[in-house]
Amino acid sequence: MSVRAERPSAPEPAARLPEQGGGKGETDAEVPAPDEGLSTTGPSGDGEIDSAPSARTKAAGGLTLLVIEDDPHGAVRIPAVTDAAGREARVRTARNLTEAARLLTDDVHCILLDLELPAVRGESEDSPAHESGELDVLHRVLGLAPGHAVLALTGGADLELGAEAVRVGAQDYLVRDELDGRLLSRAVRYAVERKRGDVAQRQLTESRLRAQENARLERGLLPRPLLDGSDLRFAARYRPGRSRALLGGDFYDTVRTADGTVHAMIGDVCGHGPDEAALGVELRIAWRTLTFAGICGDELLDTLQRVLEHERASDEIFATLCTVDIAPDGRSAGVCLAGHPPPLLSGGGAPPRLLTHQEGGPALGLLPEARWPRGEVELGGEWSLMMYTDGLVEGRTGNGGRERLGEDGMLELIGRQLEAGACGEELLDGAMADARRLNGGELTDDVAVLLLDRA
Repeated sequence: MSVRAERPSAPEPAARLPEQGGGKGETDAEVPAPDEGLSTTGPSGDGEIDSAPSARTKAAGGLTLLVIEDDPHGAVRIPAVTDAAGREARVRTARNLTEAARLLTDDVHCILLDLELPAVRGESEDSPAHESGELDVLHRVLGLAPGHAVLALTGGADLELGAEAVRVGAQDYLVRDELDGRLLSRAVRYAVERKRGDVAQRQLTESRLRAQENARLERGLLPRPLLDGSDLRFAARYRPGRSRALLGGDFYDTVRTADGTVHAMIGDVCGHGPDEAALGVELRIAWRTLTFAGICGDELLDTLQRVLEHERASDEIFATLCTVDIAPDGRSAGVCLAGHPPPLLSGGGAPPRLLTHQEGGPALGLLPEARWPRGEVELGGEWSLMMYTDGLVEGRTGNGGRERLGEDGMLELIGRQLEAGACGEELLDGAMADARRLNGGELTDDVAVLLLDRA
């Protein structure tokens, strides 16, 4: 649709573009005062859009336009443009895209592009290839300035070309012969705000997609236990250590196989990012698959190590792991440790203790020919077995921030919870709350805790 000029009651002064070669001239319309007419927040008004140059308007002072046109006779006349407060904008002129790239600084708010400008005129031979067609120059400018608003200028007979320019990515188009100050000022302000709205919408969409990806990854890290037919009670807690993060490198799982054995595992991939979280998901799924296939102990850990070696991003990545296989009668278990803290056992009126045994193995991914002996432990008739990652025991104790909670401190902490009658979900919530309180705030490392009870 053609944009028709609104004729003012009195003619407005027009500022002719500088005609000298080089395209480095500017008008004298720079206003140092802050521009209160342009918003510095997104459409919701609750934050800056970092990638939009208009977010810097207050610091830069007024509008700055970059006009790209190569008419040596100055046939394209640009009327004086004002912001919402009535201040004139300053104008920079570029005769080709090389000059435009040099003049395109962060304080430029809008680009006025003559669509008749040849895309390759004045460009070097090693310039990147561009798409063919009538809008070559627009494609090049959009690639050069993805965060800037663009107004396309067309001839009176090129209205369809202007509409196509908007479809390609320009914020609006104007007819060169119909320009006046009011129309152009309004179009520039509209283009700047529309670009900012586009940026905000894109950031919102990207944020939503990241949340969906995190939710899928979280389902992989935090699976539902498969304990049908077992009399054991299950509870778990998970908290990533990074600020505002949804996922960390810790993972766990629990399944019951056809022979009645309950298999539980917990692990920790070194690091805290999404790559470590993804690797944790792969190890957990591999563990569940191997367990249902009847593989356990040293053979299972050796296979998991090979999975890790093939999937990790670098040779420095390793993972600790603890596996527990509880006999069908629930009175004994086999334990394998791969550089991981031992589980905690309580019950029978005795204070909580760690299921330590003399021989453990290294973390997965450290030694190619490692072995992980399997230790047998007695559980008794009634018990609670807690498996955890080192993020729980590495928190501070509040004594000047120097001492770690450690395994001994964790035993005392769990002992107090048990004396108070806590169990199951309540026990884990109380333990996590006490650990954060002693640390003086959120724990810095990822924390995963898994609890199995037999009453």
